[in-house]
Amino acid sequence: MKNIYIIFLTLLINISVSGQIFNPIQWSTKVEKISDSNYKLITQATIKEGWSLYSQDVPKAGPIPTTFTYDDNGGDLKIIGNTKEPKGKVKFTKLFSDEGMNIKSFANKAVFIQEITINKANQKIKTVNAFVEFIACTDEQCLPPKEIDLVFDISKAVLKKQNTTETTKSVNKEETKKDKRGLIAIFFIAFLSGFAALLTPCVFPMIPMTVSFFTKQSKNKAKGIKNAIIYGVSIIAIYVLLGTVVTWVFGADTLNALSTNVWFNIAFFLILVIFAISFLGAFEITLPSSWATKVDAKADKGGLIGIFFMALALAIVTFSCTGPIVGTLLVEAASKGGVAPIVGMLGFSSAIALPFALFAAFPGWLNSLPKSGGWLNTIKVVLGFLELALAFKFLSNADLVLQAHFLEREVFIAIWIAIFGALTLYLLGKIKLPHDSPEHHISVGRLCFGLVVGTFTLYMLPGLWGAPLNLISAFPPPQYYSESPYGVGYTKQNALIVGNKNTDPQLDKLVNLPEGAHIMPPHDIISFHDYDTGVAYAKKVGKPIMIDFTGHACVNCRKMEQNVWVQPKVLDILKNKVVLISLYVDDKRKLEEDEIVVSKLNPNKKLKYIGQKWSELQTIKYKANSQPFYVLMGHDEANLIAPASYTPDANEYFNWLEKGISNFKK
Repeated sequence: MKNIYIIFLTLLINISVSGQIFNPIQWSTKVEKISDSNYKLITQATIKEGWSLYSQDVPKAGPIPTTFTYDDNGGDLKIIGNTKEPKGKVKFTKLFSDEGMNIKSFANKAVFIQEITINKANQKIKTVNAFVEFIACTDEQCLPPKEIDLVFDISKAVLKKQNTTETTKSVNKEETKKDKRGLIAIFFIAFLSGFAALLTPCVFPMIPMTVSFFTKQSKNKAKGIKNAIIYGVSIIAIYVLLGTVVTWVFGADTLNALSTNVWFNIAFFLILVIFAISFLGAFEITLPSSWATKVDAKADKGGLIGIFFMALALAIVTFSCTGPIVGTLLVEAASKGGVAPIVGMLGFSSAIALPFALFAAFPGWLNSLPKSGGWLNTIKVVLGFLELALAFKFLSNADLVLQAHFLEREVFIAIWIAIFGALTLYLLGKIKLPHDSPEHHISVGRLCFGLVVGTFTLYMLPGLWGAPLNLISAFPPPQYYSESPYGVGYTKQNALIVGNKNTDPQLDKLVNLPEGAHIMPPHDIISFHDYDTGVAYAKKVGKPIMIDFTGHACVNCRKMEQNVWVQPKVLDILKNKVVLISLYVDDKRKLEEDEIVVSKLNPNKKLKYIGQKWSELQTIKYKANSQPFYVLMGHDEANLIAPASYTPDANEYFNWLEKGISNFKK
C-alpha cells in the first residue's frame, strides 16, 4: 500500500519548487430560516474543473473524508442529525491503494446542509462558527488535507417561503377528482333513494293516475308525451330548487363545517329518528292540507304554469313518504358541503320524474305495473329501519367529537344488531306493524331479502368481541374508541398504560413510548397528536414525517385506518419507517391560555380549540380543508411528495409512501 503521507510531502515539495499555490475549492455559506428556532446551515463548495472533493463517507483505506465540525455555542444550539450531502458520483481510483477502490466524490459544485435548533431561551445568537476539513484531488494527484473556517450569519437569515405552487396544483387536482367521485356517489345514492320513494304507498299509486290524466286531457299522443315530460322536468326543478335553497341558506363551506358540529349532529340524529318512527307507522308527517288545496287551484289554470303546480301538488301530497327520504338525503349531502345538496336533489327527483315521462310515452307499460298492496308498506317500513340505523351514525359523530365515550364501538354495534335483527324478524313475518296487511304467507322475494338481512346481522356479532367488520368500517366508531380496543379479554392497552412488563416482546417494545406519543389500538401504531412534538422526535430519530390531518367524525379516515393501514406493507411503514403525527381538526379540547391566538384567516376570530389550530394549519399551508389529508415531509418541513387524500387502493397508497420515503433518503 502506498504511503499517503509520502505523497503529500512530495506534492508539497513540488508545489514549493514550482512556485505555484493550488486552491481548487472555494467555500461559501448561507443560512435559511425554517421557523423561529430552526435553521438550515448551507455550505457550498465550488470546485475547479478537473478536481474532486470526496464524500463524508469513504472507505477506511481511502482519503480523509470531508468533515464538518460545528460549534454548539456552549449548548445554546443543537445540531440536528448529520450534515446532508449531494448525490455525487462513485468512481474507481488507485490513488490510495494498489488494488484500487470505489469512492464517492463531487465535481463542479457540492452543497452541504446541516439543520440546527436554537434554544428558545436564547434567541440572541447572531453567528454560528464551524470548520470543514477536506482533501482535493485530480485523477493523478492530491493536495494535503486542509481546514477552512466557516461562519454562518444567523442574523441575516430570512424565513424561507416554501414554493407550494406545484403542491397546491397537485392538491387541487386530487381534491377535484375526489369531489367529482363524491358527487357522483351522492347522485347515485340519491337516485336509488328516489327509486325507493317511488315504491312507497304515497307515490306509487300516483303514477297511473297522473299518466292517465295527461293522456286523456291531451288532444293527441304527442301532446300527452310533451305535457308528461314537462311535468317530470317540473318535479326535478322543484327538488333541485330545494337543494339550492339549503346550500344558499347555510353556505357551501358552512355545511361542511356543520358535519363535525356536536349540536347539529345531535339535531340530525333526532330528525332521523322522527322520520324513522313515521315510516314504521306510528304517525304520518304531512304538510298543511291548505297548501295542497291552494296549489290544486293553481293547477286548474292549465298550460305550463298549471303543469308546474301539478308537480308541486304531487310533492306536497306525497310528503309523508318522500319527506323523510328527502330530509335524510339533505342531511347527509349537507355534511359533504359544496353543491352536494343540489346534486342529491337532482338524483332523487330524476328517479321520481323518470317513470312519469316513460309511462306517458308508452301507456301500454302501465298494464305491466304490479298492483298496489301490502308490499308498498313493507318497503316503507324497511326504509324506516334503515333511517333508524343511520340516525345513530350522527349520534356517534357527536360522541366522538366530544370524546364522551357514551356510544363506544360495542354499544353502537349492539344497537345495529338489534335494529337489523328486528328488521329480519319483520321480513320473515314474525313482527307485525300498524299498517301491515294480513298475510297468510310471505313472498319469495321478501324471504330472500330477510335472509340477506339476517346474514348481515350475524356478520356483525363478532364485532362485539373485536372483529374489524370491514364491510361497515365507515359507520361504527373506530376500534380504539372501545371498551376493549384489542378484543374482549385482552388488556394489552392497560398493560401499556401502567408500564407492566409482559412476555410479548412487541408489547415490551411499546411500553417505553416517546414523550408525547400515543398508541393507536389495535394496530399499535405510535402517533403524536402535537405538531412540534412529533417533528422534534422525527429529527431526533432521523425518520421522515407523516402528517395525518384527520377527524374523530371523519368517515373516510376510519375507512383508511381499518381497510388500508392494516395491510402488512403499509402497516410496516407506518410503524417503523415514518413518524406519524395525527392532527384532529375537530378536537374540541380547549387550548391553553398562552396558546390562544387570532386566526390568520379571520382576524375577528380567536383560535380557542386544538382542532381549530390544526384546521387552520391545513388550510393555510396546504390550501385544503378536507380529511383525511396526508403529508410526507422532511426535517426541513418541506413536502417530499405531493400530499394525498382518501386513497382506498392500498397498493396506490403504499406506492405514495414508498416514493416519499425514497425522496427523503436522497
